[in-house]
Amino acid sequence: MKQFDVIVWSHEENPQFPSEPPFTDPALGWFFGNDINASIQESEAEWIVFAHASAKVDRTFLNDLAQAIESFPMVDAFAPRIATGKDGKFLAGYLRSGRKGFSMIPDDSKLRYVAAPTPYVAAFSRRIVRLTGGFDRSLSPAMGLVDFSLRMLHAGGKMFSIPYLCIGCESPNELLLPTANTNSKELGITLFKTFGFFGSFSFLLTHPGSIRPLWNNRKEINERRNSAILLSKLKADYIKEISC
Repeated sequence: MKQFDVIVWSHEENPQFPSEPPFTDPALGWFFGNDINASIQESEAEWIVFAHASAKVDRTFLNDLAQAIESFPMVDAFAPRIATGKDGKFLAGYLRSGRKGFSMIPDDSKLRYVAAPTPYVAAFSRRIVRLTGGFDRSLSPAMGLVDFSLRMLHAGGKMFSIPYLCIGCESPNELLLPTANTNSKELGITLFKTFGFFGSFSFLLTHPGSIRPLWNNRKEINERRNSAILLSKLKADYIKEISC
């Protein structure tokens, strides 16, 4: 069994993926394309890395990820920091935040659990992927990854942020970030599916434009929520730990 499979996706409608992976290794598999669920079905590795096409997945990053997995065997998923190349700034994991939906952890944050990664790179164990299922096809790939990370919580998974687990990214597009300014409609659906109406009430109240998509598609969304929370292992104390 391979150690890693890397699933590379793009936010573009007609993306041009490379004909060959940037490098090869017997312990590594590559999948390119926006049909993420199809790639998940074909994956056989112990860990799956979901990476936007602009992320620089190289040997150094995968070696650092392998060390993190060995050091923290109780963790099912990792949210790497993203080096943007802009004034030494980083993008990092997110905490649940009432009115905002999510708030990014500070640059100087120490080891901690987070609610969701940036959409650019996240790594999940094969075990938790099997328990969580596939991406929600009704959402964009970027928000689908955030939604997948939240649904993983109901399956008993936890996502960890390590300051030294870092990856470069070429010109990250801020429109992909899970912020209310750019993705309030999808964000409202994602929060509702995991935390329910009362758990997402502050966000919905502050962003009324996110309510109509929920209401118009309430039957389908409720079915997806019920499927996600069936036999949920998510506890109130852990929700508090990954919130701000």
